[in-house]
Amino acid sequence: MFDPALSHEDASADKRTGEKTRMNVSPLDLRQQRFGTAFRGYDKIEVAAFLTAVADDYEQALRETDRLRQDLARLEIVVSGHREHENSLKNTLMTAQRLSDDIKSNAEQEAKRVIHEAAGRSDLLLEKTQARLEDIQREIDGMKLKRKDVETTLEATIQTLRNTLDFVREQESRERDDRILLHRPRYSDAAVEEEPQERRRAQGLS
Repeated sequence: MFDPALSHEDASADKRTGEKTRMNVSPLDLRQQRFGTAFRGYDKIEVAAFLTAVADDYEQALRETDRLRQDLARLEIVVSGHREHENSLKNTLMTAQRLSDDIKSNAEQEAKRVIHEAAGRSDLLLEKTQARLEDIQREIDGMKLKRKDVETTLEATIQTLRNTLDFVREQESRERDDRILLHRPRYSDAAVEEEPQERRRAQGLS
């Protein structure tokens, strides 16, 4: 049978030690709990139904608690992995920082060397560049003259083509007018053709 004193003692132990312990009452105990009868006591059916409902809720709570414990264990593993990863990243960052400092120092030394060498060759490069610019300017001037000659030639060619096109169009227009006049019927010929037709009609009526 269920002993309330035992449950109270377990709860007191939890308060003293600060540790979470599982209660000694299980959902099966609640379902199988039976109470003695007494005069004007509680209804047995209602008590049994209530105990069943409490047992179901308690069982669900135990399952949820167990699931949460499992989730907590998994999370602790994940957190531990993150901590290890964090430590690894810190070590990597420290190594990268040292490497960066070395690279920066070497780069500064190399830059000083390159600048020193460049300063010695700058005058020669400037002279070559100036000479090259003068050559390019002369080439540009020559290309401008050639472009002007090409533009003049193109303009003359275009004008010639326009004149030729105008001549061809005018020639085609004259030829078209001549063909129209050639095929236009004359009035006297039409009268001659209509006279036999009138005579045939008259003979047909007689």
